[in-house]
Amino acid sequence: MTRSYLPLNALRAFEASARQLSFTKAAIELHVTHAAISQQVKSLEQLLQRQLFIRNSRGLVLTPEGESLLPVLNDAFDRIAESLDRFSRGQLREKIKIGVVGTFATGWLLPRLAAFSQRYPHIDVQFSTHNNRVDSVAEGLDYAIRYGSGAWHGTEAQLICDAPLAPLCTPALAAGLREPADLQRCVLLRSYRRDEWATWLAAVGEPAPLPTQQVMMFDSSVNMLEAAQAGLGIALAPPSMFEHLLRGERIVQPFATTVSLGGYWLTRLQSRVETAAMRDFAGWLAESVARPEEQGG
Repeated sequence: MTRSYLPLNALRAFEASARQLSFTKAAIELHVTHAAISQQVKSLEQLLQRQLFIRNSRGLVLTPEGESLLPVLNDAFDRIAESLDRFSRGQLREKIKIGVVGTFATGWLLPRLAAFSQRYPHIDVQFSTHNNRVDSVAEGLDYAIRYGSGAWHGTEAQLICDAPLAPLCTPALAAGLREPADLQRCVLLRSYRRDEWATWLAAVGEPAPLPTQQVMMFDSSVNMLEAAQAGLGIALAPPSMFEHLLRGERIVQPFATTVSLGGYWLTRLQSRVETAAMRDFAGWLAESVARPEEQGG
């Protein structure tokens, strides 16, 4: 694409002046004289054949043409500055944006994220948490870590780890659970997936919960375990994501039986081209999961 002449000095002078509504402050910011700023802005107005400022006794006021030009220049200069920052310390800086289901974020990723940054200091990781419902397009995500079967339309999925479910509760509640049938008189805590308790109970030879049994539903296992720690009921969640609570005996696993209804997956839209930074993150993730004894990843 052939670009028309870009008067960069004049555009920079205008942007600084318009942002601060002062030639004097713009001159200080750009380390030039007031006269130089004024002349650069005047030359830009002559080139565009449009008045960009109204000069009055109070200072500068943007014309409609100036108001329309300012945000364009703000964005352009910000993007240029961001690109230059990526070359800091002599190494190209890269960025990846990841959406992470909350349980995996708190139970696995966050304790190890510093280790990734130590190995790849040139990669900036931006991440947000979600409750397993995520729109990678709308959020501009490079990767999304989800719980499920790995089958999402238009998505490449790489299994991170399986996540078997088991009952988890306070030691006080566990003291009253001698066999799985004792769960019939307990409040059951579950996710939005209705079949989880029925599946676990079937695995131990017990019938599904009766419609009259009290159940509390959560859209996050993290919130569910907060309720479990408060003694509100028996959670069905992946013990591997709550090892810190188990080690501290804030919760216990009263029965050894687990059932697997899904796992955690690193997903990428098929339309999203992998960058070197994305490949580095995926490789580090797979390597770290394969060495669970190393908390630092």
